[in-house]
Amino acid sequence: MHKKLFIPGPVEVKPDVLQKMATPMIGHRTKSASKLQRDISEKMMKLFYTENQVMLSTTSGSGLMEAAIRSCTGKRAAVFAVGAFGKRWYDMAVANNVPADLFEVEWGNPTTPEQVDEVLATGKYDVVTVTHNETSTGIMNPVAEIGEVIKKYPDVVFCVDTVSSAAGAKIEVDKWGIDVCITSTQKALALPPGLAICTISDKALEAARKVENRGFYLDLVRLYDYIQKKDHQYPSTPSISHMYALDYQLDKILEEGLENRFARHEEMAKYVRAWANKHFELFPVEEHASNTLTNVRNTRNISVADLNKQLGLRGFTISNGYGKLKEKTFRIAHMGETTLPEIKELLENIEDILGL
Repeated sequence: MHKKLFIPGPVEVKPDVLQKMATPMIGHRTKSASKLQRDISEKMMKLFYTENQVMLSTTSGSGLMEAAIRSCTGKRAAVFAVGAFGKRWYDMAVANNVPADLFEVEWGNPTTPEQVDEVLATGKYDVVTVTHNETSTGIMNPVAEIGEVIKKYPDVVFCVDTVSSAAGAKIEVDKWGIDVCITSTQKALALPPGLAICTISDKALEAARKVENRGFYLDLVRLYDYIQKKDHQYPSTPSISHMYALDYQLDKILEEGLENRFARHEEMAKYVRAWANKHFELFPVEEHASNTLTNVRNTRNISVADLNKQLGLRGFTISNGYGKLKEKTFRIAHMGETTLPEIKELLENIEDILGL
């Protein structure tokens, strides 16, 4: 029996979208491949509210995160973390011999514009990394406000991980001053994992061109220059199957209407938060709670593993707490093509199992 996924990725993928991955292959050096990749870029520009170039990578979101911090850091990177995935930027920097400092907050709290301002005022940093939506804690950071602060520092490249929020929350890349905005397919875009996407600004490119060792496969300058020269083709073989599905899914997203889609995610988030507050407690500060995933504090000391086993027998699955929060919290994702009636059905089953 297939268990319906209410986890922070991978998410449920509609049968018609999956079917698009079975489209017969074409050569990746053909005009048809160029058109497919160009069409995807133009649709992603609408989704991200940007005029910046969109680039694709046959990796997970982590691939382009590593690409960004390695390609763009000339001096030193300031990594702001509100959970496990924010900290991953720092681990990537260290592994790539990129000078970086980690600025963490207590889990459940956001990164504040004031905190970023204080760090940048030292003049030590030329890159800032921020996680828009942190799935380990359920926090959605105030990236628009952080972007306003970073505009005071014109030499700083602003890199944002929107892996678990893009297509589920409004992200205005140009207005917010984001230089590299990264996402991947298996979250709110509602596709199988395997493709990552980013936007890149002229400022980020200019900074990256001055960095000597940017790697090879994940060199953002190499990717950018190649697609300019070869009409949206890529230096390495891309996943054509993912691209067929992404192109098709983006049409469906734009047909739903971006504002409608964001409103649907917000409606689900508010419903799950209200439910969490009624029966348990929210883990994150509510003012900065995510619109794509809710992290619930396990105030009843239930066995989350047992709850998930029982849910599995009924055809559902949720996520335990991440890392140090295992069994202390549980997480319910409401992203992608998930609807409010599906969320209600899940929560009714949890209530029934726990006798709430």
